[in-house]
Amino acid sequence: MTDQSAKTIHEKTKVKVLSPTVWKLGFISFFADISSEMLYPITPFFLTTVLGASMASVGVVEGVAEAIASLMKTYSGLWSDKTTKRKPFILFGYLLAAIGKPLMGLSSTWFQVLLARGLDRTGKGLRTAPRDALLADSVSEKSRGAAFGLHRGMDTLGAVLGPLLAILYLSLEKNNLRNIYFWALIPGLISVGIAFLIVEGKAAPKKHPAGFKIWDFGSFSGPFKKYLFSWALFSVTNSSDIFLLMKAKSSGISTIEMILMYCGYNLTYAFFSPYLGDLSDRMGRKKILIFGLCIFAVVYAGFSMATTKWQFWLLFGVYGLYMAATDGVGKALAVDLLGPRQKATGLGALGTVTGLATIVASTSAGYMWDHYGSSSAFILGACGAFLAAIFLLRVEVKTYE
Repeated sequence: MTDQSAKTIHEKTKVKVLSPTVWKLGFISFFADISSEMLYPITPFFLTTVLGASMASVGVVEGVAEAIASLMKTYSGLWSDKTTKRKPFILFGYLLAAIGKPLMGLSSTWFQVLLARGLDRTGKGLRTAPRDALLADSVSEKSRGAAFGLHRGMDTLGAVLGPLLAILYLSLEKNNLRNIYFWALIPGLISVGIAFLIVEGKAAPKKHPAGFKIWDFGSFSGPFKKYLFSWALFSVTNSSDIFLLMKAKSSGISTIEMILMYCGYNLTYAFFSPYLGDLSDRMGRKKILIFGLCIFAVVYAGFSMATTKWQFWLLFGVYGLYMAATDGVGKALAVDLLGPRQKATGLGALGTVTGLATIVASTSAGYMWDHYGSSSAFILGACGAFLAAIFLLRVEVKTYE
């Protein structure tokens, strides 16, 4: 293949990546993440200071909410593959998430927040696998990495803007935390409005071969099973990012500066996601994914020893590279290893395994933090990432010329 022909193919791929569906899904996630991330740094303070909840209650709220989202991902993926429909799950999922935000603001007890947060996460679990499957369906297999990278970049730009809006709100109305939950409804509804504009393909449902089951672990390819195991091994030691924030806070960093560090992490994540996603189409996804896991191991080892502001600023910034190299690329790799009739189901299974493993990881990290110090929790995460990278080397994947 000549350089000119390769360039032409790459340019054609770019046109497909920038299709209306990819852009619409990107903007939907952008506004939805603004809505969610406005509340991420606020909700623990709302629960403890306004509603008088204990830290244990805060943990229950987050743990149950994430468990709901994780379990819903496999169910919605299976349902979406059976019906061959994506848009209804996307639309209803984002609507539930938008409605859940003001309900949290109306709550008078932590249990009511749990119910509202559960509604929010039900929406997330309902939409995620069908949305990612539609994203994969909207591009050629040789440009999946670029499509997922672009989507994650736009999603994460919302995660940058959301906390900045939270800082602005705190500077104006620090004594009234309830109203921000109603403001968060606006970007949430914008995402729902854009979801209405999605035009889904009208291809006839495909007939499955005799004896074929959409949800049958045995029907997944061997490489996908190995990949799922590798990612589960990593996820079971990858605790919530709240521990990174707690580490910075425990080192004397102010709440505002801590939120700004979190924004810096998201900015790096958003900036590099499209580039690393596109690079995975040309170099191979496994190489990029292993690079991301190595970055994670280095960063977590750094957090185990960090004590000064500049160290935390540097670590949060580099941490964004890990996410850019793994989040979208990891989903694109999963689709590469799945059959055409199992895209949403497999992506849902990946999301469920990741979510449930993260709950275990966060519980373990909290226990180790309390009994052996914060450094032990981060060293555990670094070791898990290193082992996962080794197992990932055994996964056979496609390479694109």
